[in-house]
Amino acid sequence: MYKHLFVPVDGSELSGRAMEGSIALARQLGARITGFVVEPDLPLSTVSPHSGVTSERMKAHEDANHVHSEALLAKFRERADKAGVAFGGLTVTAYGVDHAIMEEAEKAGCDMIVMVTHGRGAIGQFLFGSHTQNIVAQSQLPVLVLH
Repeated sequence: MYKHLFVPVDGSELSGRAMEGSIALARQLGARITGFVVEPDLPLSTVSPHSGVTSERMKAHEDANHVHSEALLAKFRERADKAGVAFGGLTVTAYGVDHAIMEEAEKAGCDMIVMVTHGRGAIGQFLFGSHTQNIVAQSQLPVLVLH
């Protein structure tokens, strides 16, 4: 039924659980995985001529993002390869994480998004928000939430 899983990861301990859970699921389903990293764009307020952000600092930010995402996707690929699961990786730079996840999952032709949640209570969600909660509410694709 599900043959192409879209799995956003960020390098946290929780995203390690997303890797392991999605690989186990993909093995059972005979599915492939597209691992996804959203690297944060510099906020517009920091890019104004008065902010002191130079092209060198912007380049350093982009380079650091690239190194981070490549290392993270390589780790994911290694785990998937060991399990015999087909894997492809994708990185984008975006300011809106939720929108980027949903848009790129559809572009990649995935049929399910697999995510983890911090498991925060109502107060934690109010204070910190929840990408997972937003995507569950807005995505056109099914979303599997791992705890």
